[in-house]
Amino acid sequence: MTRELTIYCDESDISGKHFSNFYGGALVESMHLVEVIARLQAKKDELNLGAEVKWQKISSAYAGKYIEFINEIFALLQEEKLKMRVMFTQNYFSAKNLSAEQRDNTFFLLYYQFVKHAFGLGHAGVEGETLLRMYFDMLPDTKEKCEAFKGYVAGLNQSKHFRDARMVIKTDQIAEVDSKEHVILQSLDIVMGAMQFRLNNKHLEKPEGSRFRGKRTIAKEQVYKHVLSCIKEMYGYPFNIGISTGTRGDIANHWHHPYRHWLFIPSEYEIKPQYAKK
Repeated sequence: MTRELTIYCDESDISGKHFSNFYGGALVESMHLVEVIARLQAKKDELNLGAEVKWQKISSAYAGKYIEFINEIFALLQEEKLKMRVMFTQNYFSAKNLSAEQRDNTFFLLYYQFVKHAFGLGHAGVEGETLLRMYFDMLPDTKEKCEAFKGYVAGLNQSKHFRDARMVIKTDQIAEVDSKEHVILQSLDIVMGAMQFRLNNKHLEKPEGSRFRGKRTIAKEQVYKHVLSCIKEMYGYPFNIGISTGTRGDIANHWHHPYRHWLFIPSEYEIKPQYAKK
């Protein structure tokens, strides 16, 4: 039996106040893909959310509608028809002993680690082969670097990690796509945006010269709090957004959990206390 998975990937907030290098992924099995897209699109249309739902578009007038849309996202997660992962780094742990080439390619090196490990594909557990489609929101770099990155992703087919799990990336299905045309990517943007908003204390920001927070900031905080409440309800226990999600004693939960966070800490790092969150 051959199974097919589609993984949508996005990134944001490469350089944040406390946390940086946010990467997100949404995974759907082929048997659920049509239903997931249809339900998200139908909810978006029902709420008149326009051509594209996006974290940056949240306002006080639309916060309630975004919360309703988020309910549909988490219903799909609860039903195990959709999986989401968010990875990020913490400025407190600063990588050291990197070569000039590694520093220049940090964005893609981290993205590669996310693709390889975030979903725990080695624990997906089917008897037959699993085919992977990889769709990246438009990559923010030169054409040459983007093509090189996609080549490295395709190279995962030769890794022991993928061969042992019988995972095969379809090389003609590693593509950059426009999030405006993919409602699953838009859904991922909202959840990932909520996390980077709170982790980087953007909920505390005030307009210059003002003693009070802006209406848009307050609206985004409301949406973030709803996302967190949905995660807590799904797991039934406290969820710390700033650390890697635990496995509850079973490493296979890297695959089984519908939603997980991954705080990526370099193998060699130095502490930067000025970036500590109080």
